[in-house]
Amino acid sequence: MRVVIAEDSVLLREGLERLLTENGFDVVGSCETADDLLLKARSYSPDVAIVDIRLPPTHNDEGMQAALELHARHPSVGVLVLSQYVEVGLAMKLLAESADGAGYLLKDRISDVKEFVGAVERVARGGSAIDPIIVSTLLSRQRRDDSLSDLTPREREVLELMAEGRSNQGIADKLVISLRAVEKYVSSIFGKLGLPSGATDSRRVLAVLLYLRS
Repeated sequence: MRVVIAEDSVLLREGLERLLTENGFDVVGSCETADDLLLKARSYSPDVAIVDIRLPPTHNDEGMQAALELHARHPSVGVLVLSQYVEVGLAMKLLAESADGAGYLLKDRISDVKEFVGAVERVARGGSAIDPIIVSTLLSRQRRDDSLSDLTPREREVLELMAEGRSNQGIADKLVISLRAVEKYVSSIFGKLGLPSGATDSRRVLAVLLYLRS
C-alpha cells in the first residue's frame, strides 16, 4: 500500500515513516504542509494519506481542509486524519457525506502499532477508522428518545466497535466471540435503533455516527 504523510513534527513524521515501512507500507511521499500534501497526492497516486489536522502556517485546520479537499477530489485515496485532541465537530465534518475511506484518530493511538496499522489498512481499502474516544463521547450524550438504554451491555460493546469502523469479523476477533454471534448482535442493534443495515461496513458506520450525533 502506497502512503503519503503530512505532519509538521519532524520527529513524528520520521517515526510514522519508519513504523509504516517496517509494517510493509510504501511511503511514497512525506511533507509538512497542506499544499505539499495535495501535490504529492496528485503526483504519486497513494492508497492512503495520513494527515495532521493542524499544519503550517497557522496550525488551525489547514490539515483538515486539505483532507476534505483530497477526499473530494480523489475519492479513491483514503484519508486518515490525526489529532492531538478530541474534536468531535471536526471528525463529523470529515464523515459528513461518506465514511468510505475516511478515518479520524488521536495521535495517542499510534503507540498501539497493531491497532494503528489495522486502521491505516482499513482506510486504504475504503473502510473507516474512528477513534474510540470519539465514539464514547457521542455515546455518552443524552438522547431525547434514550433508545440506547434498550441495548444490552454486550450490544453496546458491539455498537462501539461497529462505530469505530470494524467489520463483523474484526468485532468477533476483538471480543473473542463467533462471527454468527456478532451478526445477531448487529441485527438486534439496528432493529432497536431503527437504522438500516447498509450494504457496506462504511455505510453502517456512517449510519451509527449520524444516529449518535442526532
